[in-house]
Amino acid sequence: MTVPVPPRDASPPGQPRKAAAAAWIGSALEYYDFFIYGSAAALIFPEVFFDDSDPATATLLSLATFGVAYAARPVGALFLGHVGDRLGRKKIMVFTLILMGVSTFLIGCLPTRAQVGTLAPVLLVLCRVLQGISAAGEQASANSMTLEHAPPHRRGFFTSFTLSGTQGGQLLATLVFIPVAALPEEQLLSWGWRVPFWLSIAVAVVGYVIRRRLDETPAFEQQTATEGVVKLPLLVLLREHWADVLQVIACALIASVSTIFTVWALAYATSDAVDMSRTSMLWVGALANVVALAAIPLWAALADRVGRRPVFLVGAVGSAVTMFLYLWAISTGNYPLTLVLGIVTFGVVYSAANGVWPSFYGEMFPTRVRLSGMAIGTQIGFAVAGFAVTFAARIAGPDGDDWTAVAFFTAALCVPPVIAAITARETHRVPTERLGERAVEAGAERPAKVTA
Repeated sequence: MTVPVPPRDASPPGQPRKAAAAAWIGSALEYYDFFIYGSAAALIFPEVFFDDSDPATATLLSLATFGVAYAARPVGALFLGHVGDRLGRKKIMVFTLILMGVSTFLIGCLPTRAQVGTLAPVLLVLCRVLQGISAAGEQASANSMTLEHAPPHRRGFFTSFTLSGTQGGQLLATLVFIPVAALPEEQLLSWGWRVPFWLSIAVAVVGYVIRRRLDETPAFEQQTATEGVVKLPLLVLLREHWADVLQVIACALIASVSTIFTVWALAYATSDAVDMSRTSMLWVGALANVVALAAIPLWAALADRVGRRPVFLVGAVGSAVTMFLYLWAISTGNYPLTLVLGIVTFGVVYSAANGVWPSFYGEMFPTRVRLSGMAIGTQIGFAVAGFAVTFAARIAGPDGDDWTAVAFFTAALCVPPVIAAITARETHRVPTERLGERAVEAGAERPAKVTA
């Protein structure tokens, strides 16, 4: 006698909310670690880990270390995607959180350049690589977990909590850095900057407890019980879903808006060219993230009604336009204008694309290769986005004040996501168990025939 296996999308009562909550909290805690590095790379590390006798070069090198984690992400995606599609989403979610917490804590313990010379930036890069490997599996596993637990008609809403958690982590990182940045220069550069990194131990412990209590998804259990897991998910992915991977890579370039807003614009605004205060600009990011926390689930809920593509396109096209306005506002030195346009750009407009991509990308793949497809596709695109900060610093000129060149550069990076979204399949009405089947998705929005 065999025990019947429930449908893939038959999640136990309350499990979709539990999965969304675990994804939100875990992503917030993990990306707190990831984003405090961005703030430190823009404000602290040029003086602590690099030669401060040449500030422009020191800033460029510091921003390059921010991009190193994005370069490590595709490598981490290959390994963690493979493991997640073979052993389950939950194991990856726990592993990535622990790895992020430990590597971030170690950054706070590193010796400075004044203490050990060039060994200091080498150790910094090594820890940053570990952060990148962790981040490579975090969002793909959390998105897969929430998507496969969610009701079919609300997948966009539930998966968006992974990204609102990411914004929550960025907000927490910014709020922690505000009092640190306000410390006297001597205390800031000696011990103050280390405190946010040391707090990551608490991050790892809390996240571990939360995620250990989460059930594996019914879709993955169904896949395991009926067809079995794929021995080599990467081969299946590249053989049968290579076009979807390319579309995700192109769409993921939209993350360049986030990295340039978060890191380059912060460095530009606090440079000698503009000379806004560190604390004031950190508040721009904090308030923009508060608005994003509300905007992301609202955009995602709209995508459940009208489709993934139109909402994503609003975010991609709108971000290309509003980044011009935001960087222009910074160049004027007008702080109230910078604050308003920062909130509009990042909190409202960018949130349209940011809130819908977890469902948009995840629905392109079937269960057996979903985590691999999302991890590899997003992390290659995010790698470009991470180094966009370094390119922006380069094209901004020797004085770092050519904001128009950076604005055009950001707009150009929004073009591939627009093209990819226009040509992508619409999947918001496809049943969860049929996702990744092209014939089904092609006719998903055709009304069913009524028979007598």
